[in-house]
Amino acid sequence: MKTIPQHISIQEIPYFLNTTIALSEETLRKVKANRDFLDKKLSNGQTYYGINTGFGSLCNVRISDDQLSQLQQNLVCSHATGFGDAVPQEIVKIMLLLKIIGLGQGFSGIHEDTINRLVFFYNEDILPVVYDQGSLGASGDLAPLAHLSLPLIGQGMVWHKGEQKQSIEVLKAYNLEPLTLKAKEGLALLNGTQFMSSYAVHNMIESHKLMQWADLIAAMSLDGFDGKIEPFSHPVHRVRPHKGQLETAENIRNILAGSGIQAIPKVQVQDPYSFRCIPQVHGATKDAARHIHEVFEIEINSVTDNPIVFEEEDLIISGGNFHGQPLALNLDFLAIAMAELGNISERRTYLLISGQRELPPFLAKDPGLNSGFMIAQYTAAAIVSQSKQYCTPASVDSIVSSNGQEDHVSMGANAATKLKKVMDNVRRVLAVELMVAAQALEFRRPNKSSDTVEKLFEAYRKEVAFYNTDRFLHEDMIKSENFLKQHQL
Repeated sequence: MKTIPQHISIQEIPYFLNTTIALSEETLRKVKANRDFLDKKLSNGQTYYGINTGFGSLCNVRISDDQLSQLQQNLVCSHATGFGDAVPQEIVKIMLLLKIIGLGQGFSGIHEDTINRLVFFYNEDILPVVYDQGSLGASGDLAPLAHLSLPLIGQGMVWHKGEQKQSIEVLKAYNLEPLTLKAKEGLALLNGTQFMSSYAVHNMIESHKLMQWADLIAAMSLDGFDGKIEPFSHPVHRVRPHKGQLETAENIRNILAGSGIQAIPKVQVQDPYSFRCIPQVHGATKDAARHIHEVFEIEINSVTDNPIVFEEEDLIISGGNFHGQPLALNLDFLAIAMAELGNISERRTYLLISGQRELPPFLAKDPGLNSGFMIAQYTAAAIVSQSKQYCTPASVDSIVSSNGQEDHVSMGANAATKLKKVMDNVRRVLAVELMVAAQALEFRRPNKSSDTVEKLFEAYRKEVAFYNTDRFLHEDMIKSENFLKQHQL
């Protein structure tokens, strides 16, 4: 069991997802003190948005004290308006974790029972069924977080032990009663950026893996294409010292250290950009990801609901921390940066099957009778084109809602969901390049690449054999994609 720290890093989250969690005594103390302060304020008869008023453009409608609990129940039910596909369970689990972290900051007026129930759901893998459409990314992720919260009150569906079940049935199995939400609690649960943030975290973690794979596979392709190592020399990059560019050039040099293929003199004066400019293109993606990582890490450790309860300052302030603009811009940015890894990867695939550099056309052993990897490149090209379409930024869009009260929205939720599609696409394009690069390497025999590349080649060949004659290529592509998901770098 891990105690949730005051500040969590993105790199730590995978470790938390594989264990049970606990709230620290300090967190519980802050939560209780904050709730006690809120209750005291409400007893004085003051009016606060969403606590004892209606929501959105109904903010001027005062709700009587005896209806405050019903107000919160109504809020959760009426806002559970999601459509589309179910959010992957691994992302829902991150949503739970991030909601617990946000509420645990002690500024949301949440009750201990409510945050403890969320921890219980997390530890027992009771994962609410959430849908990927419905959030404008402005007043928080209202619809997705409503679906995340429904099981607290015994409504909605959950994933439990591999099945979708009615949440009330699962509560009964644990001898638990649905919670009765108190004043402000529904709003605390629904306001927040945890849907966008969870997709951000999931894709940030995935981006680090894909950036590593992109360098490794590009190095294999470079030797498969009999490309030159000189453009990766340090002096070239020392005079244009972008950090990602320097890192990538050094990484490719290290990966190909001791390559027998590189020891062979090259005929060509220079290589096409998709090989020669690997440090500049891959490096730019890494630099973008570095900045985006900082933004996401600030967000997951922030208070993003509304209003915010400050007992030390004796204030309850209605603000806009739920607005997803910081996330929306950077989710779009990450999609663009990662899509470029797929874009340049497909170009290397194209060159490897082009019949140049003493390689057979389409890397077929008997071209003509066999089509080799001709159509695999078509698939990669189609996927790259789709990613370009997904990279149309969601963050430049907005639409008025709630009778004009919510007159600028971030569309960060749409940026988040399409980013995941881009990530999946990049992995598939890299899988095609790996498949083709390994084939090209075999045509360089008996010459060998570096130890690093040859070890990768040997591990890959245990899953996908040399393409001797045409066979059901889709199966090889799926195996290649799974190899990138499962192989430990």
